[in-house]
Amino acid sequence: MVSESQSVHSYFEKKNILITGSSGYIASSIVNALSGVDCTIFRLSRDISKLVPIYQEAKAIDLEADITSIDDWGQRLENIDIIYHLAAQTSSYKADEDPLSDLKINVLPILNILTTCETIGYEPVIVFVGTVTEIGLSNSLPVNEEHYEAPITIYDIHKLMAEKYLLYYASRGIVKGCVLRLSNVYGPGPKSSSADRGILNLMVNRALAGKPLTIYGAGTYMRDYIYVDDVVKAFLLAAACIDKTNTNHFIIGSGKGHSIAHAVNFIAECVYEKTNRRVDVVHVDPPLHLSRIEQRDFVADIEKFSTCTGWKPFYLLDEGISQTIDYCISLQKER
Repeated sequence: MVSESQSVHSYFEKKNILITGSSGYIASSIVNALSGVDCTIFRLSRDISKLVPIYQEAKAIDLEADITSIDDWGQRLENIDIIYHLAAQTSSYKADEDPLSDLKINVLPILNILTTCETIGYEPVIVFVGTVTEIGLSNSLPVNEEHYEAPITIYDIHKLMAEKYLLYYASRGIVKGCVLRLSNVYGPGPKSSSADRGILNLMVNRALAGKPLTIYGAGTYMRDYIYVDDVVKAFLLAAACIDKTNTNHFIIGSGKGHSIAHAVNFIAECVYEKTNRRVDVVHVDPPLHLSRIEQRDFVADIEKFSTCTGWKPFYLLDEGISQTIDYCISLQKER
């Protein structure tokens, strides 16, 4: 446990940190946050050409591998202190189309990691990325960790399975581990690999390109949008405070609910203020294949994680969207 006078980053000094899916949105943001720390970051990715060099204090060792086919986890995990397991297939629609492939990428790797740790005697700290949609259709708001889990998609079933494996092995003392179930993450960083993820970022880029922004129906469903920097801080604290977070899952969001229409309209207005380019916001009928998980309200109750770690989200939605737009504009200028 990190003392109050000790910075969170000091916990990671001299440690070996394995981050799977390192070229991904959240994983690359964690790498950036740790790049100024005297540690060694093992960046595991299917394509290391997508990894950006680290020019600060951290040492990067890049490992190119497909987590669905790794059969030498024993070698990969040797001397690793902390694992951030973020490699995943993130589209619920793709999971529905090919459940076996989704099982292979979203469940089997964490089970292979855990059984390897048990067999060889490795005892790393493991932080796993979950999703608030594992709960299914919640009947009351805000949603906390006591809500009954009734996933309604293949993707969420598999994420919950992987989570349960980790917490089971942690409860047996084989590893230390916890799960962060994330709400809707947005903010600067690489594009999501799934079209049904990172919707606010997608809307920002569409608006900057002068394209209309589409809202299904009235857009009254509530979402809890959480800025990526706040998410990264949560991941750092989850490991640094493992004595309190061990064997637990946590709901991670801003704790504030906003309608989809509010968020999208604010993006349009903010882009207009910054670029003098106005885009239309268009309401259309939802597609017939729209998942039921999209047709729900969600707001996070973040008290449990805040109590365990002292974490609190810093960014309000309007500020986070403004900074995301500034980031995307700066990228356009660099091209």
